[in-house]
Amino acid sequence: MENSEILINEIHTSLWRWYNFSPNSSLLFIGNSNVDLDNIKISNVSSEEVFQDIWLQSHQKQFDYIISVADIEKQEKPIDALKKLKTLLKSNGRLLLGMNNRFGIRYFCGDRDPYTQRNFDSIEDYYQSYANKEDKFNGRMYSKIEIKKLLNSAGFENFKFFSVLTDLSNASLIYVENYLPNEDLANRIFPTYNQPDTVFLVEEKLYLPLAENGMFHKMANAYFIDCPLTNSFSDILHVTCSIERGRNDALLTIIHENGTVEKKALYPEGVSRIKNLSENILDLKLRGVPVIEGELLGDRYVMPYIKSEVGQIYLKRILSEDKKKFLQEMDKFRDYILSSSDVLETDSANGIILKKGYIDLIPLNSFYIDGKFVFYDQEFFIKNCPLNVILARVITTLYVGNVELNRFLPREELYERYGLLAEKNKWIKMELDFLKELRKEEELKKYHEKIRRNNLTISANRQRLNFSTEAYQRIFIDIFKNADTRKLILFGSGNYTKRFIELYAMDYKIDAILDNNQERWNQKLNGIEIKSPEMLKDIKAGEYKVIVCIKKYTSVIRQLESLGILDYSIYDPNNNYPRKRKPIVDKNPAVVDEVKSKKKYHVGYIAGVFDLYHIGHLNMFKRAKEQCDYLIVGVVTDEGVRIHKGVEPFVPFDERVEMIKSCRYVDEVVSIPFSYGGTKEAWKLHHFDVQFSGSDYINNSDWLDNKEFLERHGAELVFFPYTQSTSSTKLKKLIEQKLI
Repeated sequence: MENSEILINEIHTSLWRWYNFSPNSSLLFIGNSNVDLDNIKISNVSSEEVFQDIWLQSHQKQFDYIISVADIEKQEKPIDALKKLKTLLKSNGRLLLGMNNRFGIRYFCGDRDPYTQRNFDSIEDYYQSYANKEDKFNGRMYSKIEIKKLLNSAGFENFKFFSVLTDLSNASLIYVENYLPNEDLANRIFPTYNQPDTVFLVEEKLYLPLAENGMFHKMANAYFIDCPLTNSFSDILHVTCSIERGRNDALLTIIHENGTVEKKALYPEGVSRIKNLSENILDLKLRGVPVIEGELLGDRYVMPYIKSEVGQIYLKRILSEDKKKFLQEMDKFRDYILSSSDVLETDSANGIILKKGYIDLIPLNSFYIDGKFVFYDQEFFIKNCPLNVILARVITTLYVGNVELNRFLPREELYERYGLLAEKNKWIKMELDFLKELRKEEELKKYHEKIRRNNLTISANRQRLNFSTEAYQRIFIDIFKNADTRKLILFGSGNYTKRFIELYAMDYKIDAILDNNQERWNQKLNGIEIKSPEMLKDIKAGEYKVIVCIKKYTSVIRQLESLGILDYSIYDPNNNYPRKRKPIVDKNPAVVDEVKSKKKYHVGYIAGVFDLYHIGHLNMFKRAKEQCDYLIVGVVTDEGVRIHKGVEPFVPFDERVEMIKSCRYVDEVVSIPFSYGGTKEAWKLHHFDVQFSGSDYINNSDWLDNKEFLERHGAELVFFPYTQSTSSTKLKKLIEQKLI
């Protein structure tokens, strides 16, 4: 496993890593990054120091290259700053600028301005931000036209713009101005943000229509600008950078003006990957699979540039026009995969096993030429790979980001057509395990959580746009209003309803579940009967509360309102709905108030199995209660013990609960929902100030992640040392050895 911090630092260099720097040249990097390039003399200087007169005077005309990323945006006089940088360049030097675009699509999608920390300021040209003399200037972004004017005013006559996706710190795709992508980028890119929690649009779905309407470059999130003092530029049209894969697998794919495509390793450790690509292409060709042939030139692999339609786009187009032909083409694709390798065996558990499973043999990595899928970018294969894994990947990549295809053919029908449906999750997991390792998702998990959006958050943000403040509060926030005084009815019987029942049925009695699907009527979900919505006609207004537990709820709202039903709310799993808290009861309230005033926390939480209840548990409850006013103890169900710990509890759940309830230090005992038993889910339910845990978890990475989550939400994680003399594990061992 690679070091996360080192990997993230390398990702932040992706904006310019692809650039062809001349050997033995001098480079000034403005910033504090530990930049390292072979055969290049690099000077690192902070943006504060570089613009000081003393430093400027002592470094006139010393550098072949200057790299400045988002520094000009922080200068109140950007033209002066550019003029100063120009004086540091040799006569044939180059200024390489990274600059954000104030009209970047990310800001129309709801991302916050990096300088003002408010939405839409850049789009409005900061007229509300720096209108008054007393407003402190923190920086601002410019549009493409404005950047050109700044450069011209500073004396830069030659410059070439490259549009950058996703942003300056995460440059995955780079396109020279006027060059457009020939593929749907929805499958290629993971957008990144300054503030993911405010985003309300699926950005990657907008790239293709922007390109089709001539707006792709105008609304790029950022620009890399090559500003040479001489009129000479590279012939690069496009760069794909996979630097996040780490030193062994990070590659550059570079399209040149001369009609060639070059693949090369970013690091010496990756050269073997280029050789693997060459060998794999040859292997596939010999097996009769159409490929884009190239040539291995040292540590580079060079191929011809192909202008044909990408296989993924072709299949999407055909599906919308002719379902029968689409299925024929999909069958043809399956045959390509079958012929790509020897078949080792066929077994009942995994089906056909391929000796070499080319996991990237998918429509996204092919062109459709003269009735054939012609493949490229085949760097990887998995030994002894089930055919079903690759077939599942073909279907997944086709539909991901293109959910509208379900209108023409539900993806489940494709899974069934190729015999994948019964164990679909198994095949998808095997594919995802490969991708997670390749993309270093475990190492980058925390980083991605900070910069990538959550799709549930997008849904919640969009909901707010469709309702007045009052209606939104009633429908989406105060969903439990009247839920405990009226009959509570849930609309929908899918996953949202199951989640709702598991989390909230302990507090609210659910009288019925409604569903428009007639086939589900009279069935039961968690012991609650599923009925027709027509039953609402038989109940008087004011006697019930309806909570809609459906992702696409718009049609249900119309249905309810057409029935004259206005007392409804929408359950959104992304929202935090704290449970009802039982009051603290004590015979002497004065004593309670006196104790409360001295305690560090108000609400505390402890989770556990608490099998074979012993002195260690008691000590933990006592210590926790000494620090909080109200102590909640979550108990794992018998099913949870079996699934998560792989053992059978000695003491049944109901008895464990009763024993803990009898402890005078515990104020409330709750069942831990089987599917939602983690710290994050617990906090969303109980909104505690602190969670207490045993010290044996203190260095556990998952618990450290939980600690960070709680701290972000104003809570803490406190570890208690276990009572060494007694533990459930020791007691169980003694029982099993029949020593007691």
